[in-house]
Amino acid sequence: MALFNLITDHFTDIEISNAAAALQTFETIILSKCRNLTPEESSQYGSIDEQMKLFINKVLQYHNTQPALDSPDVDWTEFMADAKDRNFLEASMMRLAGFTEVMKDTKILHDHDNFQNGLLDKKYAKYKADTGSGGLWEVKSNEYAQFFTP
Repeated sequence: MALFNLITDHFTDIEISNAAAALQTFETIILSKCRNLTPEESSQYGSIDEQMKLFINKVLQYHNTQPALDSPDVDWTEFMADAKDRNFLEASMMRLAGFTEVMKDTKILHDHDNFQNGLLDKKYAKYKADTGSGGLWEVKSNEYAQFFTP
């Protein structure tokens, strides 16, 4: 027997509206400072690996603990701003990835519930059509049947 209504905790209209507004605010803030790279730019600038992240952290450590050793050729204000933004973006991406995974799993449960209940409605329409309950039941049953191979 199929499992029905695996998830019954639903979002209210206010929660949906508030979440959409929060996402819009987040998107507005993020997109005001971010830019999309072309494939060529992405290839040109690449991405640093874990070893190079450790290098950047070491540069930050030296800058913070022994600023007398800083190169005068580096714009340290810009370097620190880049580091702060980089850390913020990485932490935000990790949080969003977590949210995305939980939302995806929850959507799977809602999809399952909708499909199982849809199958119940399909069976009921077929039953009513087969018992001669009227033309609309047959129309509904035939409409549903188009989604399934015989």
